[in-house]
Amino acid sequence: MTSVMSYEPVIGLEVHLQLKTTTKLFCGCSTKFGAPPNGQTCPVCLGLPGVLPVLNARAFDWGIRVALAFNCQLASVMKFDRKQYFYPDLPKNYQISQYDQPLAQHGHLEVVVEGQTTRTRIRRIHLEEDAGKLLHDASQHESFVDFNRAGVPLLEIVTEPDLRSAETAYQYLIELKSIIEYLDVSTCNMEEGSLRCDTNISLRSQGTETLGVKVEVKNLNSFRAVKLALEHEQHRQATALARGERIAQETRLWDARALRTESMRSKEEAADYRYFPEPDLVPFMITPEQVEQVRGQLPELPAQRRARFQQQYQLCAYDANVLTQSRALAHLFEEAVRAGTPAKPVANWLMGEFLAYVKDKSLEPAAVKLDPVWLKDLVELVQRGRLSGPMAKTVFTQMLDRGVPPQQVVGERGLEQISDPAHLERLADEVLQANQKSIEDYRRGKTSALLHLMGQAMRLSKGTANPQQLSALLKRKLEQGQVNAPQ
Repeated sequence: MTSVMSYEPVIGLEVHLQLKTTTKLFCGCSTKFGAPPNGQTCPVCLGLPGVLPVLNARAFDWGIRVALAFNCQLASVMKFDRKQYFYPDLPKNYQISQYDQPLAQHGHLEVVVEGQTTRTRIRRIHLEEDAGKLLHDASQHESFVDFNRAGVPLLEIVTEPDLRSAETAYQYLIELKSIIEYLDVSTCNMEEGSLRCDTNISLRSQGTETLGVKVEVKNLNSFRAVKLALEHEQHRQATALARGERIAQETRLWDARALRTESMRSKEEAADYRYFPEPDLVPFMITPEQVEQVRGQLPELPAQRRARFQQQYQLCAYDANVLTQSRALAHLFEEAVRAGTPAKPVANWLMGEFLAYVKDKSLEPAAVKLDPVWLKDLVELVQRGRLSGPMAKTVFTQMLDRGVPPQQVVGERGLEQISDPAHLERLADEVLQANQKSIEDYRRGKTSALLHLMGQAMRLSKGTANPQQLSALLKRKLEQGQVNAPQ
C-alpha cells in the first residue's frame, strides 16, 4: 500500500477582504459594523426593481492600490458581471462580481518559511459585493436574515495552486494581512468578517505534475484554523488515497471544536454560476495616469521596512520581521528610537513584554496606548540602575493598563530600586543578624545559603534592592566575617 508520506499537497487560497469604505460598493448605505439588523439597506443593495448601481470611487482606487502592492498587472478595461446563485441572504439572487475582465491579474507575494523564500503567484484580484448574513441563534425553528452586509465592498485575492504546506499558507496569510494593514484599506478584523479565507487543497504523488481532485474548505475564522484545516485535510486525503479510495470534488466545512472537516456540498464550477456582463454598469477604464497616481501614494511596505530596519538599526532578520508585521508596532519602534532610545532595548521590550501583553488581552498593537517617549524613559530607568528587570516589567504593565508614564508608576508605588551603599549595608546587616544558621551553613561550604539570604533581603526590601550590589555585599561580609552580633 502507498505510504501517506508519498503525497504532496497542492494548495490555493482565496481571501475575501472587506474594504473599509464608509459606504457600500454600489450605493450610499453605511458599512458600519454592529448596526441593528437591516438598518443599513436601501433599494439598490436590496436589488429592488428600477434601481441602478453606481461604483464607489474610493473602493475602485483602493483596489488598484492593493493590486500594485501585490505586483499585479492592472486591467486596461475592467467590467462587472452577474454571478447567479440562489441563497436566502442574497437579495437579488445574483452577486455583482467580476469574471473574465477582473481588476488585476498575474501578481505574486514572497514569504520566508524556514529560512527559504517562497513565491506564491496571485492569479487575480477582483471587486465584488458581499452577501447578507443568516442568523441561526435567535430561534431553534427558523433562521433570520440581516441584509446590512449586502453590497459591502470586497476584494477577492486568489492565488495559483503554488503553496506546498499548511505552514507556507499560514505565513502567506500573515504577510498578506500585514501588507493590507500598511495600505490602510481594511480593518482585517476576522471576527467582524473583514477578512475571510477559503482554501483549496488536492494531493498528488511526489515527483508528479498531474493535479489531484480539488477540495474546498470553508468556515475558517482565523489563520490558525486555516493551518489546522489544511493539515487535517492533507492527512484525510492521503489516508484515503493510500487505501485506494476516490476523493470527491466538494466543499467541506471546518469544525473548530472537533478539529475536522465535514462535507457540505458538491463543488460548483464557473458554468454553474451562469456569468454574464452586468447590464447596469459600463466597463471601466484604468488609465496609466491613474495607476501612476495611485502608485505614488503607496506607503513603505513590510518587506521594504524589514530591509531598512536591518540596515538602518542593525537589527537581525528575525527582529526586523517581528517588528514590521504590524504597522503600529513598527511605528512605535521607530518613534521610540527617534526619541533617543537605543534600538536593541526598544526591540526587546516590544517583541517581549509588549507582544505578550497584547496577546494576553486579545488586542491589536494599535489599540494599546503607549507613548514612545514613555518607552524611552523606562529603558533609561533600567540603564541607570533605578529599576531592576522584574520591577521594570511591573512598571511596563502598569503603563499599558493605565496609560500613564513610568515615572508616575514608580512614584505612586515606590518601586525605585535601592542602590545607596549605606542603605544596602543596613539591610544586609539586618538579614545576617536574623539568619545565624545560614551564616554557619555558608561557612561549612553550603553556597546555597547565600541564595537564602538574598531571598530574605529582597523580601525585606519588597523587591526594591539592587540584586547585584546586594549579593556582592552579602558575599563579602560572609567571607570576611563582617557580621555584626545580634543586639
